[in-house]
Amino acid sequence: MNKFTLYSYFRSSTAYRARIALNIKEVSYQQIPIHLLEDGGQQHKQEYLKLNPAAEVPTLVHNEKVISQSFAIIEYLDEIIADHPLFPKDAFGRAKVRQICENINCGIHPLTNLKVMQYLTNDMNSTDELNSKWQQHWIKKGLVALEKILETTSGTFAYGDRVSCADIFIIPQIFSANRFGICIEDCPHLKKINQNCLVLEAFKNAHPFCQPDTPENLRTNK
Repeated sequence: MNKFTLYSYFRSSTAYRARIALNIKEVSYQQIPIHLLEDGGQQHKQEYLKLNPAAEVPTLVHNEKVISQSFAIIEYLDEIIADHPLFPKDAFGRAKVRQICENINCGIHPLTNLKVMQYLTNDMNSTDELNSKWQQHWIKKGLVALEKILETTSGTFAYGDRVSCADIFIIPQIFSANRFGICIEDCPHLKKINQNCLVLEAFKNAHPFCQPDTPENLRTNK
């Protein structure tokens, strides 16, 4: 039996990445919601910490094998499922796709995720206004740099004309950018990639607004 379970939160950009990858690979999986805000954050409960000591989502369980961190999950899926590869065949292409992913994974996301913002508020006495400026600054700065990279790599998608892991990282980051009021109209490559990906079933079905734990007031038919 090949059983996949994804511990996820509808609005988490990292969980969004994992859902897209599972969908592209055409994997049937069960979702178990981990609400990052309710009950003091369900990711901090002892039962979940046994699976993910970092108290983060996503966590993938495949036949009792536990993997956390979205990049590790995506690369694992790509290694065990040959169909619909997420990286180019050549070494340079794979490196460029990873470069795009890491610009988001290391350069944007860690500075703007929930636990950082909670620390700024609770321990550094930051205000909502300052937090918003912080997020907008780092997301916009990262996206502008990413746009320059995409000038040399993109076709229909982030790397040429096939969906790759780069797109799996870009789309959730654009969703987060929109959430925080950041416009990408001045980033034509990002805008094109976003439009081209969001019409694909794998991306539509992974969207935060159509997940099992999406609140009713946010739910759409995307």
